[in-house]
Amino acid sequence: MFEHLRGTIAELGPAFAVIDCHGVGYGVHLSLHTFSKLPKQGEVTLWVHPIYREDNQMLFGFAEREEREVFRMLIGVSGIGPNTARVVLSSMSPSEVVQALATGDPAAFKHVKGVGPKIAQRLMVELRDKVGRLPGSASFPALGSGPSSAFDEALQALEVLGYPRAAADKAVRSALALQPEATTGELVKISLKTL
Repeated sequence: MFEHLRGTIAELGPAFAVIDCHGVGYGVHLSLHTFSKLPKQGEVTLWVHPIYREDNQMLFGFAEREEREVFRMLIGVSGIGPNTARVVLSSMSPSEVVQALATGDPAAFKHVKGVGPKIAQRLMVELRDKVGRLPGSASFPALGSGPSSAFDEALQALEVLGYPRAAADKAVRSALALQPEATTGELVKISLKTL
């Protein structure tokens, strides 16, 4: 629903900011990585990811689109919620997260509060196949360089339909392996047969 916010900083703290967009103040949760990149005042653009729950709505903001992509990958892992993902990105830069995943180094997460050995190992297992799409990986598509790929669009469509991100990702990857030149619609149709 939301892609980014552009507005003036009304309030700024290490974990939370209020961005005034034409008179509407949006409360945005931040990682320390994003906080360190924001000016103390003035206009900013934050790439956002909304989380909707029955009893709460939260907006997470990122100074860089790449950090948001890493955040989205992290929250797709079983047992990693948005607050844990934010703690990871407050303790490590997005490129450090990518490097740890690419090299299969669960020990890199040992200093992250709330991420024990079991969760670190789960990150390795569940993101091993996805690490090629993360920022900092040579095969990751250039972000901001045009429209989303058919893979991304198909994955998003399946999530909108209510399928869990991990299951949808696996189904779209299988569909893409069968038909590498498939359009978004074709990928969705093939994926739905396996879900």
